[in-house]
Amino acid sequence: MTDFRDVLVELLAGRSAHLDFDAALKGMPLEKAGVRPPGVEHSVWELVEHLRLAAEDIVEFSRGPHESPPWPEGYWPAEAAPGGQAEWEASLVAYRGWVETMRGLVLDPERDLLRPFPWGDGQTLAREAMLLADHAGYHLGQIVQVRRLLACWPPEE
Repeated sequence: MTDFRDVLVELLAGRSAHLDFDAALKGMPLEKAGVRPPGVEHSVWELVEHLRLAAEDIVEFSRGPHESPPWPEGYWPAEAAPGGQAEWEASLVAYRGWVETMRGLVLDPERDLLRPFPWGDGQTLAREAMLLADHAGYHLGQIVQVRRLLACWPPEE
């Protein structure tokens, strides 16, 4: 039987019901990352940065009491486009790092997945891990849709 921790780690990896982060962004042309197609609220860059900022908040909350950014401005980038390749890559690396940190928290046998945190309103580590995965699934679907509208999906092999 699969351990619940393993189930959460698989969910965080995005291999169950949706494509994973790297697959959604494979071959994304930097010059299109900041483009908002007509009728679409966010560019791929804005969605990636939103994922990163939210992941940071979720993980930091899971580690202990902390002050979340103001909603909504603290969860979205100020600009529609990245400042260049370095900023784009840094955001991708940082998001992956936050997911890996959550993975480590989930796999830590000293952490009770279902015990409510002493801070917050009854949240648990399992709930926060599922929130991180669910949030990613939602926005990764948006990223694919924006890429389709920008004619850069599916990625070229």
